[in-house]
Amino acid sequence: MFTGIIETLGEVENIVKEGTNVHFTVNSSICAELKIDQSVAHNGVCLTVVALNENSHTVTAIEETLNKTSLGSLKIGSKVNLERCMQMNARLDGHIVQGHVDQTATCILVNELDGSWEYRFKYNASLGNVTVEKGSICVNGISLTVVNSQADEFSVFIIPYTFEHTNLHEVKVGYTVNLEFDIIGKYVARLMGNK
Repeated sequence: MFTGIIETLGEVENIVKEGTNVHFTVNSSICAELKIDQSVAHNGVCLTVVALNENSHTVTAIEETLNKTSLGSLKIGSKVNLERCMQMNARLDGHIVQGHVDQTATCILVNELDGSWEYRFKYNASLGNVTVEKGSICVNGISLTVVNSQADEFSVFIIPYTFEHTNLHEVKVGYTVNLEFDIIGKYVARLMGNK
């Protein structure tokens, strides 16, 4: 479980393909605190640490993960939002996030406002996922509040701190991001007869 509060930005320093798997090596400020077999969210995708170096860690993404997330588009030098799993004795500052990406979305608007930014994302509503006005959404692992919710798109507003300390500052119109919809909303949708 995660909270959607990003701890740090990592940078992809190596990518190795092995069969249908891809190993990503990521440099970050939290590497010294990681352990082998630990779960870490990378742009909202829960991956297991399989190797550690002095300033970097390696995780493996299987074909299913690469097909359903935006991880396959990472390149050497890409910035990655990182969050370690939450501790049960800590505050839940964001919302309950599983690290299981439901689908991707495309950025269709970046609007720089006076002191904040609006991002609008479009997703495939036929998969049965829904957003709720003022509800929670996880975009690239970041816990955010939904505004202007529609059947297949929504907006979020970003404060300067989030803009500077996550990889949203690199997201432009046309970019693909990972979405994890609110778990409570998913259960309600399932009970109401949606997918």
